[in-house]
Amino acid sequence: MANEVEKQLYDRGIRTYILDGDNIRLGLNKNLGFSAEDRKENIRRIGEVSRLFVDAGVLVLSAFISPYEADRAMARTMFDTGEFIEIYVNCALEICEQRDPKGLYKKARNGEIKDFTGISAPYEAPGSPELNIETGKYSLEESAKRIIEYLIQKQIL
Repeated sequence: MANEVEKQLYDRGIRTYILDGDNIRLGLNKNLGFSAEDRKENIRRIGEVSRLFVDAGVLVLSAFISPYEADRAMARTMFDTGEFIEIYVNCALEICEQRDPKGLYKKARNGEIKDFTGISAPYEAPGSPELNIETGKYSLEESAKRIIEYLIQKQIL
């Protein structure tokens, strides 16, 4: 989803950067695991890095599983009003498992991965995100378009 949104923003000439597990957990956060405390620190660091990009005028797409409402609320406090947009990429667990390109859900179900969100670790759905994108109902392109429309409506673009 973040990649599709970034592509559409790039086509509009908007400077962006995606932060996700592939580029954060391999470097900056490689010393963190998946305990509740490590997840909290992971989100805190991501918030700090995101804020630096925002200060530089870059639109940041932070694509992370952030399972705890308190951690997301803490990250929100790092930004001025309107700079932090929580998008709940809402998808039924069954669909997530069907779409699983890395086989992580299967490994979690087999007990090979501990503390896996939605299987052996909790996920607290956002109470009031700015956007709720139900990816089981909309295509990738339609979902990204809804995000772009929101950004336009809020005069971010």
